[in-house]
Amino acid sequence: MQIGVETSKAVDQRRVFVVDEDEITRSVLQFMLHDEIETHELASPEEAYEKGQGWLAPHVVLLGLSFVQQRGLELVGQIAEKFPGVRILIVCDKSGEALAVEAMKAGAHGAMVKPLTLESVRKKVDVILGRGGAAPLVQLNII
Repeated sequence: MQIGVETSKAVDQRRVFVVDEDEITRSVLQFMLHDEIETHELASPEEAYEKGQGWLAPHVVLLGLSFVQQRGLELVGQIAEKFPGVRILIVCDKSGEALAVEAMKAGAHGAMVKPLTLESVRKKVDVILGRGGAAPLVQLNII
C-alpha cells in the first residue's frame, strides 16, 4: 500500500480507461491512479470499446485531445453511447484548451491540462466520481 492512498477508494471497484496516443501520458496517468482505482491504458478508442464490454465498462475515460483533433467532436458522443453513464475528461496541454472547451460543449465532463500532478489528477478523478468527500458533480452547460 502506498502512502497517501485511501483504502476505501482502492476497493470501491471503479474503473478508469486512459485512452491516449502518447504512451508516456498513458503510463504516467496509469501510474498516478493505479493505487486508488483500477486503471487501464489503451492506445485507441477501439481498444477501449473492445476491453469495456460487459462488466469491465469504465466509469471514467481520460481521453487524449489528439483523438478529438483527428476524429472530431463526435467522438465524445460515440464514447458516451458505447459506455452509458461514463464521465469523460479530456487530457490536453495548454495549447489545446480551446478545443477541450469545445469537447466539453459536445458532452465531455471536464479537462485536465498538462503539466499533470499526482494530487491534481487524483482530485479531478475523485470529483468526477463524486467520492472522497468531494462536492457532488453538477454538469453545467457552456455557452
